[in-house]
Amino acid sequence: MSSDVPEPTNVDAARIETARIEDEMEQSYIDYAMSVIAGRALPDVRDGLKPVHRRILYAMHEEGVTSGSGHRKSSSIVGETMGNFHPHGDKAIYDSLVRMAQDFSMRYPLVDGQGNFGSVDGDPPAAMRYTEARMAPIAEELLADIDMDTVDFSANYDDRLQEPDVLPAAFPNLLVNGSSGIAVGMSTNIPPHNLGEIIDATVELIDNPDATVEDLMDHVKGPDFPTGANIVGHNAVHAAYKTGRGRIRVRAEYEVEERETGSDRIVITELPYQTNKARMVEKIADAVNDGSIEGIRDLRDESDRDGIRIVVELKQNAMVEVVKNQLLESFLEKTFGVINLALVDGQPKVLSLKETLRHYVDHRKEVVRRRSRYELEAAEDRAHILEGRLTALENADDVVDIIRDAEDRDDAKADLQAAYDFSGDQVDHIVRMQLGSLTSMEAAEIEDEYEEVEARIERLNEILGDESELLAVIKEELLEIKDEYDDERRTSFIEDTDEVTREDLIAEEDVVVVVTEQDYVKRMPVSRFDAQNRGGKGIIGGDIKEGDRVSKVFRANTHDYLLCFTNQGQVYRLKTYEIPEMSRTARGKSAVNLLELDDGEEITAVVNTDDFEDGECLSMVTRDGYVKRTAASEFDNILSTGIIAAKLEDGDELVDVKVTDGTTDLLVATRGGRAIRFDESEAREMGRNARGVRGVELRGDEVAGMVAAEPGTDRDLLTVTRNGYGKRTPLSEYRKQSRNGYGLVDIKTGDRNGPVTSVKAVGRDDDLVIMSEGGQIMRIRAADISEVGRNTMGVKVMEVEEEDSVASVDVIPDASEVPDESNE
Repeated sequence: MSSDVPEPTNVDAARIETARIEDEMEQSYIDYAMSVIAGRALPDVRDGLKPVHRRILYAMHEEGVTSGSGHRKSSSIVGETMGNFHPHGDKAIYDSLVRMAQDFSMRYPLVDGQGNFGSVDGDPPAAMRYTEARMAPIAEELLADIDMDTVDFSANYDDRLQEPDVLPAAFPNLLVNGSSGIAVGMSTNIPPHNLGEIIDATVELIDNPDATVEDLMDHVKGPDFPTGANIVGHNAVHAAYKTGRGRIRVRAEYEVEERETGSDRIVITELPYQTNKARMVEKIADAVNDGSIEGIRDLRDESDRDGIRIVVELKQNAMVEVVKNQLLESFLEKTFGVINLALVDGQPKVLSLKETLRHYVDHRKEVVRRRSRYELEAAEDRAHILEGRLTALENADDVVDIIRDAEDRDDAKADLQAAYDFSGDQVDHIVRMQLGSLTSMEAAEIEDEYEEVEARIERLNEILGDESELLAVIKEELLEIKDEYDDERRTSFIEDTDEVTREDLIAEEDVVVVVTEQDYVKRMPVSRFDAQNRGGKGIIGGDIKEGDRVSKVFRANTHDYLLCFTNQGQVYRLKTYEIPEMSRTARGKSAVNLLELDDGEEITAVVNTDDFEDGECLSMVTRDGYVKRTAASEFDNILSTGIIAAKLEDGDELVDVKVTDGTTDLLVATRGGRAIRFDESEAREMGRNARGVRGVELRGDEVAGMVAAEPGTDRDLLTVTRNGYGKRTPLSEYRKQSRNGYGLVDIKTGDRNGPVTSVKAVGRDDDLVIMSEGGQIMRIRAADISEVGRNTMGVKVMEVEEEDSVASVDVIPDASEVPDESNE
């Protein structure tokens, strides 16, 4: 404010203070925030209750609505709470009352409700005029000894009544039942726990004040939710207990029921805490209807009063693991964010497990100490009275004479005090004694009571004078509550098998991957293609763009990691399922969205990294006949932009790559129909940046491909030419030579056959997938291709159009073991 504000001119104006509006707004907001924090949203660390819950329970206590009484209308309880202690809306009070009665919200409900108090399906409770309630037995333990000066009281909102600042809380309710709330700038979310475990941990802390969180976790395994389910892993729980914050994954309890019909089903019996069952079932149904989840035939909610039972019927031969993982990712697993925030001396504080229990133990020490003082005073008063009565009994005749000779009661009191030095309280009791109490039996009872009171006084003095005795009382009372209310743990632990990844949601199946020269790529399930007789035209395998053509087709599994080698000597890493699955007639997706390929760069060879073993190499061959071997370990870490696999001479291109182990032979085939076989050790192991050594003498020819042949193998060399002809020849017919030789004749090329397109090592039980540049694809049995000698023409393998030609071939191993599915 400006310093030239005029001075007040009268008495009223003198009471006006000038202030900066920013400062006033800041202080007002702080006052409001602290009011919400301390007066509404956050629980007290000592009794685990927010003010509204504490006031409801105290109002029920004051009205005598205990576990031993009849149920009282909820509207009556709400009215008493609102009128006497909680001057807020009745809806907020009733909602709090309802939650304390819900066995799916509270691990140990504090209110015994009668009527409709809502459901796990999210159904709202009936109106308060229709429901009834009373305190649950365990709630009375929170209020036990409240009338013995154990806690402080404050005036209620209108100064008519007194209400407790905190309840005595004979058990650690904050951890046992948990709490949640949103304040100004902060929130709390404390999970419920098993009563027995928490009490055992509290006893452990009393016995060993230096106990660590790990020591306490020997007793407290983790949260124990009222709805059961499973906690995934232990690390998050440990972090939450140690720091007061953590993220705990809670997974539904389910089992897969296998049936002879082949139509399995997933049965869900427990849900993560605070999951709305009806809404979850509805969302699963929506996901099935819109195609987000495949393989589900039917969905039923068979839950009843005995528990939850949701049945997910699967289609016949559906991929159970995939459906299960899809349900887990979106519906059956939730994260419970732990924020162990509570009020400590009126201030919000995030607490570890040990700190929470330590504050509770400190609270119980104060409660038991104050209760002991209260009981001690009462016991000393009673002992004082009994001492007077015993003195009167010992001098009964004289006492009776004094009383009988007195003019009135006051004179009798004065005469007795003068004769025996009685106190005022003692003489009051004596003059009210009945003559029947002068019998010897009554005298003995008074003496016994006096001895008991003296023993109690001695015990109370021990408790107040020795903290170990005080702690022993706390332990004893805690264990008594455990014996009375402890039950079996509901929430189990399962091992953390990592979070559900995208891979878990993809069915594991063999696919055919098609790549074009203009870098369009797609995948199709192998099962879409029936084996045909050789010599056929095949079926449409892709809508090839004008001016484009198929350059590569290969088989892979959706979960394979692939090393994609390009004609420019680069290598990229790709997960098969990252390649989009499309129909046979689709064009595909541009590979630049998957791999950072340069202009003119094409995929020419693909290697499955799942095939790698220690000591293995990648053997490579270029179009100009250079061969080299590089350790597979050098391809462990591949950047998204790729890395160099081979250094190429100008104009040369990488053609083929095979996995070898140092004991195999390499057979290099040329487009002109020649082949040379030599020991792989003749091409020494080199680094990624090396060019390699000469593997074959070309004499104007080009390399078409390479095969890794194990010595003594009974496999054949399949050779397919550009015009669709091919043959199988036993690999044993190709004798071993030295590298850089001219080789042997493999197949006769010429006008009919055209140059060699592809060579593969095959067995009789294998199938082949062949694709033309124009997009025709077919699957045939390797055994249908004649086995002939080396220097032959071969037979018709695939009928190709006049302007079309074979682009690529790959092998489907052991096709006899692959289930035959119908063609789409």
